Amino acid sequence: MAVMAQTPSTTYRTDPAAPPKKSAPVWAVLLAACAGQFLVVLDVSVVNTALPSMRADLGMSAIGLQWVVNAYSIAFAGFMLLGGRAGDLFGRKRMFLLGLGLFTAASLGGGLAQAEWQLLLARAVQGLGAAVLAPSTLTILTSAVPEGPARVRAIGVWSAVGAGGGAAGGLVGGVLTDLLSWRWVLLINVPIGALVIFAGIAWLTESKAGQARRLDVPGAVLVTAGLATLAYGIVQTEEKGWTAAATLAPLAAGLALLGGFLAVEARTRVPLMPLKLFKVRSVSAANAAMFVCGGGMFAMWMFMTLYAQNVLDYSPLKAGLALIPSSLTIVLGSMLAPRVMPVLGPKNVSVLGILVAAAGFGWQSTMTVDGGYVTSIMLPGIVMMFGAGFATTPLASLATSGAAPGDAGLVSGLINTSRTMGGALGLAVLSTVAAAQMNGSTSKQALTDGYAMAFRTSGCILLAGVVVLLLWMPGTTREKPRQKPSKSPADGK
Repeated sequence: MAVMAQTPSTTYRTDPAAPPKKSAPVWAVLLAACAGQFLVVLDVSVVNTALPSMRADLGMSAIGLQWVVNAYSIAFAGFMLLGGRAGDLFGRKRMFLLGLGLFTAASLGGGLAQAEWQLLLARAVQGLGAAVLAPSTLTILTSAVPEGPARVRAIGVWSAVGAGGGAAGGLVGGVLTDLLSWRWVLLINVPIGALVIFAGIAWLTESKAGQARRLDVPGAVLVTAGLATLAYGIVQTEEKGWTAAATLAPLAAGLALLGGFLAVEARTRVPLMPLKLFKVRSVSAANAAMFVCGGGMFAMWMFMTLYAQNVLDYSPLKAGLALIPSSLTIVLGSMLAPRVMPVLGPKNVSVLGILVAAAGFGWQSTMTVDGGYVTSIMLPGIVMMFGAGFATTPLASLATSGAAPGDAGLVSGLINTSRTMGGALGLAVLSTVAAAQMNGSTSKQALTDGYAMAFRTSGCILLAGVVVLLLWMPGTTREKPRQKPSKSPADGK
């Protein structure tokens, strides 16, 4: 799981209204920021191993299960850029604490939920809290650590913690579900969140942007509502078909809301997503490719977990342990890609990574009812996730390389948002494809056929991402040496 956070391109300053006080040690700031980031990324995947238990306890539908994942990811993606702007305007520490408080309260509500709608509402509020919290974690860190080797090391720790949160999600969820109950995959956030809030109050120093900026709340609401409505329309096709009013109405409404979002962004003075950035070919192509690839890759964890538990009869703990090799492999791919990029060029490395991932998805689609762990889960999972990690780093590099230095933070946020938005819509599409293949049957063979069709479709989506890159991305073969950036404490790098 790649790290999802925004790095706003702004100038840091201490809040003049805040009384002067002694700065906390750098290790304390690093600990608080990384703990917040870990919680945010962990909760993207920690629920996957708990999904069958949630369904049994709350009587949830298959559509409801996918919204346990999507309610969080859509709110997170839709409000992430707004969260970064709010930190610029109102202060990073203040937004860090507000987002973490909202996230923690929603975790408590989700853990105590007695009905499906209560759980889904709590997950959506969790995503909103994460969107407010996540952008502040890195900006707090970079404002506390001077430029140079120390900052590079600090950002490396922050990145590793984020990747570790995504990798640990399946295992943590499995352990808590097996030993306690599914509710603890959410309730565990409450004591940890409270501790981090106290640490943040004690250790973090307030900072704001050098200039006041307006919040594009209408833009954030429109893009989030548009994505959610569009995803709802897609899942309606499973039961109602493509021509039913119950399907066409939300699809049309979702597209209209997204059209309204683009209109607002074109007219507002301080847009959430400046459309002018997409005039840079590398930025638009990389975001399009990340959107498509996110649509193919995001649902992998959910379907792998459901296959392990519903077909192979793994316990939640065993399912979490089964995914550790593939979880670690995405980190390996992410670390290897920068070493290869100067030789092959970021575009070629991205294409190679996506092709490797697509091959892994194709391999995974050969799963059987009586599949063995090594050939049905471990090895195809390793191939899928190595390719994903290998592709994501150069895509992010391509997205930021063509932008002006002052827009680097915003473009970084856009690439994360594109991935998460694509993943949310992709999950809706793939869940519908799997359900159509199952045709209402819950036999192990039907479930296997449905999950296999989802993986096969994912592979085709990834191949479409390759086509996007080959036709749209400027044809560089080697990574150009980076120019020395202008001196600015706002770069966050």
